[in-house]
Amino acid sequence: MSRRSPSRKPPARVWQRMLSGRRLDLMDPSPVDVEIEDIAHGLARVARWNGQTKGAHAFSVAQHSVLVEALCVQLEPRLDPKSRLLALLHDAPEYVIGDMISPFKAVLGDGYKEIARFGLPAETPASLKRLIKKADNICAWYEATQLAGFSEAESDRFFGHPPRGVVMTLVPQPTEVAQADFIARTVSLLTHIEAPA
Repeated sequence: MSRRSPSRKPPARVWQRMLSGRRLDLMDPSPVDVEIEDIAHGLARVARWNGQTKGAHAFSVAQHSVLVEALCVQLEPRLDPKSRLLALLHDAPEYVIGDMISPFKAVLGDGYKEIARFGLPAETPASLKRLIKKADNICAWYEATQLAGFSEAESDRFFGHPPRGVVMTLVPQPTEVAQADFIARTVSLLTHIEAPA
């Protein structure tokens, strides 16, 4: 009778290979492995509402993120570029993990948010977090009513009614447009952040 060692499973792969060639270690992410092009590429291909929206194209997380940043500025016109970049990147981890629906986020907790940082503070200030959440809910209300088949009453219950004077008309963009817009917005904000005073 031959003695065979028990078969061993190879260790689980905890990194994601990006199109840039980077390997993002999800257990120990390094800032050098986070590229804006990878984030934009991923977010432009992640559908909000699990793709259950009207239109020829999915409404992407990239397009949503650009709109949330613009809403933050509309709500708080003196917002500095670093805060605006935090608003733009509020869903950045989803380029790796996808757009998790709210019920799943509640089960998972906040740990997933630590995956993607962009040289920004590890903790978003509470006042900015509230502003981003307000803009996020406004955008979600319009997405729900215009694209995802929710009634205004349902959307009011889940997201709150948008403030007067904030009106949006949403048209889902093709992937390449959403990706290019996200990159352009990020580059513009980074240029303002890095510019000498």
